[in-house]
Amino acid sequence: MTDNQLGEFLRARRAALRPQDVGMASYGVRRVAGLRREEVAVLAGVNADYYTRLEQGRERHPSAQVLDALGRALRLDPDAHAHLHQLAGTTPSERFTHTTDRVGPALRQLMDGYPGAPAFVINRTLDILAANALAEALHAPFERADNLARMTFLDPAGRQFYTRWSYTAQATVGHLRQTAGLDPDSPRLRELVRALTERSADFTRLWNSHTVRGKTQDAKHFLHPDVGPLTLTYQAFDVRDAPGQQLVVYQAEPGSPSAQALHLLGSLHATPNQAAL
Repeated sequence: MTDNQLGEFLRARRAALRPQDVGMASYGVRRVAGLRREEVAVLAGVNADYYTRLEQGRERHPSAQVLDALGRALRLDPDAHAHLHQLAGTTPSERFTHTTDRVGPALRQLMDGYPGAPAFVINRTLDILAANALAEALHAPFERADNLARMTFLDPAGRQFYTRWSYTAQATVGHLRQTAGLDPDSPRLRELVRALTERSADFTRLWNSHTVRGKTQDAKHFLHPDVGPLTLTYQAFDVRDAPGQQLVVYQAEPGSPSAQALHLLGSLHATPNQAAL
């Protein structure tokens, strides 16, 4: 990662838009894809030279109003818009909030209280900090269920397990990009990004796109070698007493084939003591 994340983000999002996407006519031959700097400046109502300095890192303190205008000009969604502000330091940042990877006993007890739902806790860099028995069974095809990004890009099981692998890969990188805005100096994030870029061209391509995505709720599609296809929805909840941690809970539609498969998965992976109860 460089020290000009704001400029890199603006360039990447500018390159992702075409004139017709923003209702502008296209003139002349374009040497590179996307909008020209002058076009973004016009759309945002800012001086073109000022916008150029922002991209080049020669101006690092734009106002919140300028960032809002750029967010509208670049058609940023809420997650990307918030990320833009975080990169510029114009919104309350969590980067200096004390974080911990320790999962408290009350939270572990809560997860174990959902025997029919895979539940696990992650941190901002997608390390799995704790999991209940069904979440461990769900992730059993992986060599190590330690980090969702590593599992997606580097574990051979990832492309078979995530049946919508491309979508999962984009969402995973988008989450890490959001983390980069919240805590750009995180040693763990730098270590993870370095390892992934060294070993995965797909990760490198997606990382350089600067797409941002938070983890709130969505549908997941899996193919588990023991029980077959699973379609699960998930909810992610911030852990209030441990900033940076999220509790992720999967569930299947009641009465669906996925619900039956999830029940079977729990039975197959039950310990002898659990099976005897």
